[in-house]
Amino acid sequence: MIEQDTVKLLRECDAGVKMGVSSIDDVLGYVHADSLETVLTHSKEEHVKLGEEIRSLLARYGDEGKDPNPIAQKMSWVKTNVKLGFHDSDHTIADLMTDGCGMGVKSLNRYLNEYQAADEVSKDIAKRLINLEEKLTVDIRDYL
Repeated sequence: MIEQDTVKLLRECDAGVKMGVSSIDDVLGYVHADSLETVLTHSKEEHVKLGEEIRSLLARYGDEGKDPNPIAQKMSWVKTNVKLGFHDSDHTIADLMTDGCGMGVKSLNRYLNEYQAADEVSKDIAKRLINLEEKLTVDIRDYL
């Protein structure tokens, strides 16, 4: 049971990291303020680094990881492009990213509760990802 929950939690973290990187990539081309671009780029780098760690652990279990839900990813892309098409501003970017981070934090906490038998390493990774999402939300508040 421990190994099964561990792999499931790591897979959800993998999908979350990939969704975060994709979302940041979707908005970076619209950013106006250099400081916001720096915050987003740094967060993306941290997501990528954590993703590499997650995929390394998954490989030990013989698992290839998990991609984000294609429907959720497409809906996110459409929402981003529609909102930025109407109002191309750093405020809109901060609003979109804050919403996305909130959904990520909610999902990750749900998975932590669901996969309670997961090992402490995978739980720590999920908590680090939650903290990364929460930090991004705080770091971009000035742009809301």
